[in-house]
Amino acid sequence: MKIVANNKFASFNYFILETYEAGIALKGSEIKSVRQNGMTLTESFVLISKNQVLLKNSFIKSYQTANNFSPKPDRDRLLLLNKSEILKIKQKVEQKGLTLVPIKAYLKNDLLKIEIGVCKGKKLYNKKEDKKEQDIKRETARILSM
Repeated sequence: MKIVANNKFASFNYFILETYEAGIALKGSEIKSVRQNGMTLTESFVLISKNQVLLKNSFIKSYQTANNFSPKPDRDRLLLLNKSEILKIKQKVEQKGLTLVPIKAYLKNDLLKIEIGVCKGKKLYNKKEDKKEQDIKRETARILSM
């Protein structure tokens, strides 16, 4: 499993309650660009509309040696999930304060998969506590390495 893109801000801004693995529908030479690390998930989010799950604002740069057909780099992409999974996710997202966030994109058996999470937003004081814990871990690792 090779991680292609990682959303660093997902764990910083949200409590990740559940994760799901979804396939993604790509066009043309997008997979070649993804294999060359041409994908970002930092500003992206996931929406459910008409029983379809869409990945919005993800950026896949166009493949340089592609022919005339190259899709828009920031177009909406369809995520492939079972109907039962979509209904479960839809019920959870309709609860107050929950949202869908892409966590990471990776290649599994030469197929691009996206891990999406049902998340709840963190407050400012939660972010500060996480930052303190990271600092403490970093400091202890630094002391132990000496």
